[in-house]
Amino acid sequence: MALTILRMENITKLFPGVKALDSVNIDVTEGEIHAIVGENGAGKSTLMNVLSGIYPFGSYTGDVFYHDELCSFKTIKDSERRGIAIIHQELALVPHLSIAENMYLGNERDTAGVINWDLTNQQAAKYMKVVGLKENPRTLIKDIGMGKQQLVEIAKALTKDVKLLILDEPTSSLNESDVKKLLDLLIEFKKEHGITSILISHKLNEIEYCADRITIIRDGKSIETLDKNVDEISEPRIIKGMVGREMTNRFPERQRVTGGGVAFEVKNWTVYHPLYGDKKVVDDVSLTIRHGEVVGVAGLIGAGRTELAMSVFGKSYGQKITGTILIDGEPVRLSNISQAIQHGLAYVTEDRKGNGLVTSNSIKHNVTLSRMEFVSKRGIIDQDLEGIRAREQKEQLDIKALSVEQHVENLSGGNQQKVLLGKWIFAKPDILLLDEPTRGVDVGAKYEIYQIINQLSAEGKAVLMISSELPELLGMCDRIYVMNESKLIAEFSREEVSQEAIMGCILQASKGGEISA
Repeated sequence: MALTILRMENITKLFPGVKALDSVNIDVTEGEIHAIVGENGAGKSTLMNVLSGIYPFGSYTGDVFYHDELCSFKTIKDSERRGIAIIHQELALVPHLSIAENMYLGNERDTAGVINWDLTNQQAAKYMKVVGLKENPRTLIKDIGMGKQQLVEIAKALTKDVKLLILDEPTSSLNESDVKKLLDLLIEFKKEHGITSILISHKLNEIEYCADRITIIRDGKSIETLDKNVDEISEPRIIKGMVGREMTNRFPERQRVTGGGVAFEVKNWTVYHPLYGDKKVVDDVSLTIRHGEVVGVAGLIGAGRTELAMSVFGKSYGQKITGTILIDGEPVRLSNISQAIQHGLAYVTEDRKGNGLVTSNSIKHNVTLSRMEFVSKRGIIDQDLEGIRAREQKEQLDIKALSVEQHVENLSGGNQQKVLLGKWIFAKPDILLLDEPTRGVDVGAKYEIYQIINQLSAEGKAVLMISSELPELLGMCDRIYVMNESKLIAEFSREEVSQEAIMGCILQASKGGEISA
């Protein structure tokens, strides 16, 4: 019989005005991959922050037993000394330090009080080999992709002799290839090294692929635990437990718009990397979006999708930018973000915490930030009007918060995403560039965001939607463009598109073949 190494009993955690966890119970057996699923705000990350000592003993009620010993972790260092390591969705890496420096940051290899760099790099290389990271330990973090950065975080955990590895949305920024590598690595850790993993993920296909057991949390309460060897493990079954009801349709119905005029057109758009001036990140791309149309952009990470969106949004990315932008058939100059906003553009970034929101500020201030002139009189903010407009967005988008004065950092990921959408809807745009609009968002919140996108489309807005989730693009878009290695390589209508067609043309283009759609 498998040994239970972790028991969390009756864990309750309160925040001001909110009960984030309500007598949650979970047990984890040695050498398993145990998934925790639930909607945004269900309490998954809060529970893991309790376990790892981020929320210290005394700030919650209930008991944590690790190897049958009652634990009272006051800091994350306390849990790490017991072999528990947590990897958060937002990676805790320093971009301008090397891989080895990041792996041993705060845990330096020293000789007589002086950092031994040879030993640091040697030991880093050893753990990098374990996770399959084929890079020089001296390589800077900023010079490797997100998939490899995730492996650095796992290798960093291994340096602390990890026995229980907690991963909070580890695949939210990875492409399909990197996702499979990461999940296979967790399976290998289980089989070859006896490492136990707790995996939080909104991507239910990943849970089906690798999890041995699944604990479902809803509204701060543990609902049930499913065992792969006993229970039915399927997406519909998991979703029912998460949301408390059947969800037969993952994408809301939308009346497709036909015959709308071209609202936004990009012609021969070329962009060079902001630091490496001889590297093209967008190469001679041309596309159109009609009024009321949702147009998707598919492609692997690094294909140039985000660079395209950011560069057309007031040249906020890149250098030596050439090409033409037309709005309703008229050429326009969008030399900065202010001009882009004045011409009716909005850009919902993929990085809501880094570039999209001021998380330490209120919902109210974040929502009105895009067009402060809408709530100002003679250059002075009318705070009453600002509150009214923010409450309108809160109600329209069903943002779950006590009030618009609540700080964004205290909201769930799904509600943060709604605040970001509200910020740009408040700007009254005609053209919306949505970059991974449902990243890190659960299935219920995704559906709500899809409804918002459909409403914008019904109002005649032109929507460009970038997503790494092909089912999302297929379920939402009227047409889909495909990018690969900075070029636009294909265009599919809704009737002819499929996941196989998109991936097939990407693979063909990567091999140097010609693509036809």
